[in-house]
Amino acid sequence: MTQLKTVAQPFGEVNVHPLRGGRTRVVATILMEPRREGTQTGIALDGSGSMSELYGLPSGSGPFRRKNANLVTPVAQQVCAYLARRLDADGGTTCVYWATGTGGAHVELVGDLTADQAERHAFDGPEDFGTGTRLLPAVRYFVDRFADAPWGFYVFITDGELHDLEEVKNYSTRLAKEIAAGHRKPLKFVLIGVGQSVNERQMEELDDLDTGTGVDLWDHKLAAEMRALTDIFAEVVDRNARVADRGKILDPTGRVLRDYSDTGVPGVLEFEVPDGTPYFTLEADGQRVHQPLVAGAAVPPPETPPSDADLPVAEEVVDDDVPNIDLKLDRPT
Repeated sequence: MTQLKTVAQPFGEVNVHPLRGGRTRVVATILMEPRREGTQTGIALDGSGSMSELYGLPSGSGPFRRKNANLVTPVAQQVCAYLARRLDADGGTTCVYWATGTGGAHVELVGDLTADQAERHAFDGPEDFGTGTRLLPAVRYFVDRFADAPWGFYVFITDGELHDLEEVKNYSTRLAKEIAAGHRKPLKFVLIGVGQSVNERQMEELDDLDTGTGVDLWDHKLAAEMRALTDIFAEVVDRNARVADRGKILDPTGRVLRDYSDTGVPGVLEFEVPDGTPYFTLEADGQRVHQPLVAGAAVPPPETPPSDADLPVAEEVVDDDVPNIDLKLDRPT
C-alpha cells in the first residue's frame, strides 16, 4: 500500500493498493470535520531540549549568542483554539508539554484552555526541558485522564526522533485491542512533525501500525506539507456519511469507474483502475476534482475547486470559516 503525498482538496488521504492482473485499488477519504457528542481534545507540545530554539530561547554563546523568535506559540494558539472551539464538548482543550524533565519522561500541564484563552496564551516552553523524547507518558496522560470520554482526539507536536517508539507501538496495540473489544472508547492520535530533524520513518511506523484489529489509532503529518488545520482529520472518516447527493468517479477518458447516482457520494471512495492510470476525477455537485495517481502526472485544473469552508461535517453543519495556518516551523538560521 502506498499513501500518496500529493492530495487534492477535498480529499484527506489517497491510498493505492497494487492487485494482481494489472489492476490497482484506490481508497480515497473525503476530508470532513468530525462531530461527536462528548468529544475530548488535547494538544501536547514537545518539551525536549532540542525544541528550545523553536520556543524562542537564545542559542549560541559569547558574541555568537542570538535571540530566536518563538515559532511554537502561533501554531499552538491556533491548533488549541481550533480544537476547543470546534470539537471539544466542554469548549476547552487540554494542553500539555511532553518529553520534559529527566530522560524526557515527564508531562507538564499547561491547562484546559478555551479558544479565547488559547489565542492569548504565550507558549514559551516547559519549566524543565527534557533530556530525551519519550512520547508514551503523554499518550497515557490523555488516555487515562479521559478514559470515560465517548471519543478522544489528541494532537502531538514534535521536532525530532522518538526514544520510546517500540513502547508506544506495544501500548497502542494493546489499546486498539481494548477498543475493538468494547472495553475502551474510540480514540485518535495525530503526530505532527515540525522542523528539519523529524524522523518521518518513525512517524510512518506508527501511522501504519498493524494492531491486528480494525482500529486505526495513529495518523501523522509533516507540518511543512499541511494545507490547513483540517488536514489533521484526514483519517477521521465517517463511512456512513454522504458528502454529496450524487456523483461519479471517472478515468482520464471519461469512463465511469464508480457511479454514486443512487446512493450518494460516501466519505470513503473505493474503486479499481488499470495500473499506470495517471489520475482519476471525482464529479459531484457540479464540481470536478482531479487526483493524480502517478508522480508527475499532468492533470486538468479543478473545475469550481472546493474551499476549506465547503468541507463536509460528519453530523452538524458549521458555517464559520476553517482557518489556514502556516505550520512550516524550520529552525531559525
